[in-house]
Amino acid sequence: MASAVADRYRDALAEVPRLEGETGRAARMREILYLNISRFLPVLLERKDRMSMAVGLEVRVPFCDHRLVSYVWNIPWDLKTCDGQAKGILRRALRGLLPEDVLVRKKVPYPRTFNPDYLAATRSRLRAILADPTSPLTPLVDTALLHRLLSEDGPPRVQWFGQTMSGAQFYAYLIQVDAWLRTYRIRIVR
Repeated sequence: MASAVADRYRDALAEVPRLEGETGRAARMREILYLNISRFLPVLLERKDRMSMAVGLEVRVPFCDHRLVSYVWNIPWDLKTCDGQAKGILRRALRGLLPEDVLVRKKVPYPRTFNPDYLAATRSRLRAILADPTSPLTPLVDTALLHRLLSEDGPPRVQWFGQTMSGAQFYAYLIQVDAWLRTYRIRIVR
């Protein structure tokens, strides 16, 4: 199974359109951006469509316009993050049009919840998964590290693929992976 995952990952990276002369961090960020656009974004857009249609709400995602995405794709990473900020070029372009507190606000990943009950629920569910000897998730994770995170008092901050996320969000991702592995009866053989 691990080799199948590694093969799919290599296949996905082989799809990445490269920019001549781009190396190191900039090339890696292009890979991550491509994987987000081609793999993660469609999931979010489908989720947005389902949730909005369920309540008859018309939702627009102007930054997902294919012309804008195509235009921005080959802007060098250093320019995209000018002024040392994520979305730096966008923030700079909107200076004078948006209030300063909006322009300097820290990027917040989606989905996001600050409700302490959500943290408690995800913490409890992940503990139950880790305690289940049949869980397909446990061979894939560092259970000692997860138990340590789960025992911390406040919401832990987790570094994942260069992004800092809340414990609740991280726990929810792990819960989803466990559910996916169970649904499709995927077992890790060591």
